[in-house]
Amino acid sequence: MTLAAAILAVLLALIFLALGTAKILALNPMRALAAEAGFSVAAYRRIGLLEVAAVVGLLIGLVQPLIGVLAGAGLLLLLGGAVVVHLRKGDGPRKYAPALVCGLLVATYLVLQLAAR
Repeated sequence: MTLAAAILAVLLALIFLALGTAKILALNPMRALAAEAGFSVAAYRRIGLLEVAAVVGLLIGLVQPLIGVLAGAGLLLLLGGAVVVHLRKGDGPRKYAPALVCGLLVATYLVLQLAAR
């Protein structure tokens, strides 16, 4: 693993630990986002659980790269789904930009990990 991949893994872990925990706890802003996206709070909590599971995978990936790659692939699928939900709702770039930027960070992490093999 390169230093850049390790830094990205930790950065992504921090981002998704915060987001996933907020979703699991169903904090008011997350409840509003769930309703706006058409998800139940329970469904949004499950998405948060998947995000936290990806955090664990990214951190394990620091010593076991294949686990990190699998966690990154899972996050990329989640973020792709988020972008699709925003586009289907007709949201503008300000709404889907965070998912897109995080997706690009995850994709960069995956490219770095796979190139290091």
